[in-house]
Amino acid sequence: MRELRGIGVSPGRAAGPVLHLAPPPSLPSPPAVVDAEAEKDSVRRAVALVAAELTRRADAAAEDTVAEVLRAQVLMATDETLTDAADAAIEAGSAAPHALAAVLAEHRAAFEAAGGYLAERVSDLDDLRDRLVAACLGLPMPGVPSPGHPFVLVARDLAPADTAGLDPSVVLGLVTAEGGPTSHTAILARTLGIPAVVRCIGISDVADAVVVALDGGTGTVSVGVPDDEAVSVNAAAARLRTRQAASQGPGRTADGHPVALLANIGGVRDLTGDVEGVGLFRTELLYLDRTDPPGEQEQVEAYAAVFSALPGRKVVVRTLDAGADKPLPFLRLAGEPNPALGVRGLRVARRAPQVLSTQLSAIATAAAATEADVWVMAPMVATPAEAAEFAAACRAHGLPTAGVMIEVPAAALRAPAILRDVDFLSLGTNDLSQYTFAADRMCGDLAELLDPWQPALIALIAACATAGAEAGKPVGVCGESAADPDFALVLTGLGISSLSMAPRSIPAVREALAAHTLQECRQIAKAALAADTPQAARAAAGRGATG
Repeated sequence: MRELRGIGVSPGRAAGPVLHLAPPPSLPSPPAVVDAEAEKDSVRRAVALVAAELTRRADAAAEDTVAEVLRAQVLMATDETLTDAADAAIEAGSAAPHALAAVLAEHRAAFEAAGGYLAERVSDLDDLRDRLVAACLGLPMPGVPSPGHPFVLVARDLAPADTAGLDPSVVLGLVTAEGGPTSHTAILARTLGIPAVVRCIGISDVADAVVVALDGGTGTVSVGVPDDEAVSVNAAAARLRTRQAASQGPGRTADGHPVALLANIGGVRDLTGDVEGVGLFRTELLYLDRTDPPGEQEQVEAYAAVFSALPGRKVVVRTLDAGADKPLPFLRLAGEPNPALGVRGLRVARRAPQVLSTQLSAIATAAAATEADVWVMAPMVATPAEAAEFAAACRAHGLPTAGVMIEVPAAALRAPAILRDVDFLSLGTNDLSQYTFAADRMCGDLAELLDPWQPALIALIAACATAGAEAGKPVGVCGESAADPDFALVLTGLGISSLSMAPRSIPAVREALAAHTLQECRQIAKAALAADTPQAARAAAGRGATG
C-alpha cells in the first residue's frame, strides 16, 4: 500500500474500487462553416437542452443548497453574453462547438484571474463547456458512470450537476485532483454525507478497479488496500452511520455541559428534523446571478419559510456575503486587483446601503410573523466601529440580537472591544484561516496552512472564546471545521458555546461530545494549543483525551 494526501472536506471513511469520471467530449478538427445561421441555431438548441437538463436536476434536488447551485449554472448557460460572443465567433469562421469552447475558455481565464469565489467556479464553466459541446455534437451528456456496483469516484474535479445527483449508497466516496475546501464539490459532498478528499496529488494516476480507502476528515487516501481491509472499513462506517442515525437530542458532553449543535443552510429544504437551530443561514443564494436585487417581499417569504420551520429555536441569519469576489451585477462594483481583500461582505453597505437596509427590514418582518428566535450577523467585519454601526442598524430595524462574524484576524484580536456593542460572535474558520496564513483557499500547494488544526488558528479561536466568557456573551463557530468530531472537542474545550455545520455532520459531532467530559475537552484543547504543528496538535489532542 501507499498513501496519498489531500484536503479532507467531508468527514467519514470509505473503501472501494476506483472508477474515474468519463473524459469530456473531444472537439473534432475545425470544419469549414458553410451556413453561419445554422451554426447559431445549433448554439441556441444546445443552450436550451443543457439549461433544461440542469433545471430538471435542480427541481429534483432534495436540498436548497444543491438546487441553488444548479440554478446558478443555468443562469450562466442562458446569459446572453455567452450566445452573443458565440455568434461573433461563428461570424469569424468558427463552428458552433468550437465557438462555445473558445468563449467559455475566455470566461474561465477571467474567473481564474479574479481569484476568490470566481476562481472556485471554474469547474462550473468547464462542465458547461462539456455539456454544450456534447449537445452541439449530438453526443451523450458527460456524467458519472454506472458500473452496477459501489465504487469510489475519482475525477480531476466534479461539476455541480454531477455531484448533486450522486447516490451515497453507490458512490462510497469522492477523491479529486483539484478543487478546494469551499468548492462546490466540497459543499455538496458534505450536504450529501459522502466522504470526500480534494486536491489529492497522484490520485489521477491510480487505475480503475484499484481498491482505495479514504478518510474525509484527515485527507488521507490509501492505495492498494486489501479486500478484507476494505470490507472492515466499510463495515465500521456502516455501524457508525447506524449509531449516528439513532442519535438525537441536544449536544452535550458526557457530564451534561451543553454545546448547541446548529445547521448551516441555504434554505428551508436543507433542514433536517433533529437540528437544535440554525447557526448560519446563507442569504446570498437569494442574490447571486441576478441583474436586480430580490424585492423586500420576496425576501420576507424566503426568510419566513425557514423561521416558521423552527418555532422557538435559534436562527442566525448572515446578511449578504457578496461583493467583488462574489459579483452581483446590480451592485455595479468595479473590478479589483484582489477581490478577496476588497469590497465584500458588510463593506458592500458602504457602496449600496439600501441593500442592507432592505434586507434587515425583510428579516425583521419575517421574524415578527413567526416564532423563531432570530439573530442577525454581518460578515467581513474588521473593526469595533464597523461592529457597532451594524448592531445599531439591526436594532433600528427592530432586531434585538446582533452579532458579527470573525473572519479577519484584526477582528479576532479586538474581540473584547467588538463585544462591547454586539451580542455574540460567530467564527468563520475558512476565511479566518485564509487571512491568517495569507493562503488562498484554492491553492493546493498551501493546503497544510488551511488546516484548522494549525496552532495559530486555534490561538485566535481561543482568544475570541475567552473574550466571550469575560463579556458573558456566546461565541460560536460556523466554519465547517466544526463538523470534524475531533476538532469539535477542541472547540468545546476552548469555551465555544455552539457549533454549526452541514446538517448531516451533526450526529457524528453529537456522538463525539457525548463520549467526553468537559474537563477532557479542556485537556484536549490545552494540548492542541501548546503544539507547534497541525500534526502535533492532532497527536497531542489524542493524548490529552486520555490524560
